[in-house]
Amino acid sequence: LQEDLFVSLSRVIKGYLVSAVLGIVLGSLMGMFENIKLLLLPVVTVIRQIPMIAWIPLIILWCGIGKISKMVIIVLAAFPILVNTQNGIESTPDGYIEVAKLYQLNPWKTFISVYLPHALSNILVGLKLGLGVSWMAVVAAELIAATTGIGYRMSNARSMMQSDVVIVCMIVIGIIGVLMDKGIGIVFGLFTLWKKAEQKNKNLRREEHEKKNSY
Repeated sequence: LQEDLFVSLSRVIKGYLVSAVLGIVLGSLMGMFENIKLLLLPVVTVIRQIPMIAWIPLIILWCGIGKISKMVIIVLAAFPILVNTQNGIESTPDGYIEVAKLYQLNPWKTFISVYLPHALSNILVGLKLGLGVSWMAVVAAELIAATTGIGYRMSNARSMMQSDVVIVCMIVIGIIGVLMDKGIGIVFGLFTLWKKAEQKNKNLRREEHEKKNSY
């Protein structure tokens, strides 16, 4: 069970890293450039409407039951990263963008200085959701077609009528999912400490301003 769990976790980490990079890059491009959004949005919308489980048989036919198929399934499943990144980029106030144009910043500097600070919270939420979906996706893929992994162990135990092993695997999957969610939440909380401090300062200044007006 330990070896199968390690295999599943390694697949999730590799696939998640790929999906995070693709999701942030594509989501940022779709949020910043209208032409790219018009080009990719129909494709993204169609893919999102198809349940993740429905992609697994086709991907296994094309990519086999090895590591590549699991990574492709994770990338397809981790759409929250792309969607949240796009929403965060698009919610950037127009005034900030106009200032960037006034200073003639190139797209990269505009992204780093204007879009990213404003969209960071959305991106982190997407990454957190994407990790949970990735874990569920790899287990589902292993249940259908795999020779290793905790999903395969569950499927094998089912065929052998070992209900105790199936229950143990289910408990382990749930615990790992919770630990992933809590762990990534703590890590991302460190990234947003500056934003919390900034919000606290704004609240203090607002309270001081209200006190002065009351006098």
